[in-house]
Amino acid sequence: MRRWRAALLGAAGIAAVAGAGLATAGLGGGGGAPPARGAVPPATASVEKTTLVETQKVGGTLGYGDTRTAASAGSGTLTWLARPGARIVRGGTAFKIDNRPVPLLYGSLPLYRTLRSGVEGADVRQVERNLRALGYTGFTVDKVYSAATAAAVKRWQDDLGMAETGEIRAGTVLVVPGEIRVAARKAAVGDRAGGPAFTYTGTARVVSVDLDVQYQRLARTGAEVTVELPEGGTVKGRVSEVGKVATAGRADEPTTVKVLVKVGRQGALGSYDKAPVEVHLTARRHPDVLAVPVGALLAQADGGYAVQLASGALVPVETGVFAEGKVEVSGTGLAEGVKVGIPK
Repeated sequence: MRRWRAALLGAAGIAAVAGAGLATAGLGGGGGAPPARGAVPPATASVEKTTLVETQKVGGTLGYGDTRTAASAGSGTLTWLARPGARIVRGGTAFKIDNRPVPLLYGSLPLYRTLRSGVEGADVRQVERNLRALGYTGFTVDKVYSAATAAAVKRWQDDLGMAETGEIRAGTVLVVPGEIRVAARKAAVGDRAGGPAFTYTGTARVVSVDLDVQYQRLARTGAEVTVELPEGGTVKGRVSEVGKVATAGRADEPTTVKVLVKVGRQGALGSYDKAPVEVHLTARRHPDVLAVPVGALLAQADGGYAVQLASGALVPVETGVFAEGKVEVSGTGLAEGVKVGIPK
């Protein structure tokens, strides 16, 4: 009894792939007739020993990922705001309050208190790391805000055109995880400070997928995927994050988890933003199998399949996995390099 394994998941995937293969061959529903016995095929292809990869195709959106909100703090008036689409790096100005720049620093801990000589804590070390990265030295990067730290802060403040106090007050810097891209303004020049200023994202484009939970096992962190772009090109990516909380769908929509895919070759993405893409998740790998183009399969009267050798002889085959336009086959006399017929 011949084997039949699906290239996609589920009975519907089996039918779709099998139907596509037979239509390509012009048989089994394609309306063609088997070649006459002994007839030489019009074209040939070699039997390959290869690795076939089963994939599951899911929809995703190419963009800059989830947004966060940057808030201005304290009193005063917003006198300048970065424009949507602007990229801001460490030390760059996010917005201005009373015409004083509020620079960007990298970290995970918001500046919640005034830092001055004698203060200790993780927020001190975070600021010192940023100062060192910006080229200000002369202090030890630790949890102590020393006189040397204050001196470096004064030099930084002088370069920014600010009062050289040697102290950093809450609200005078914006702490974010890394380089950001402004998504949308939430305030306007002339508004009072103390509320949302803009939303932002990271600067690298990622693919967001609301993945049906039945396929969650295929989305492993670090797993390589292929992203199919709107105009047909493809790029490689890796799963960077798999959500831990499922979201129930409405009515007949599936329950999903959020999956993020990082793409290394950002230049290959062109100018796409908020564009629909297809993501090919790897379901299973089948190494060292013999495979032929799907179009080489010939339907037989007994319901089985065969391939035609270059000599014209028909060889019954057992089919395995369908993937990447190829099908796994086994049969008497089949080996790597053997020529089989395919339609022109």
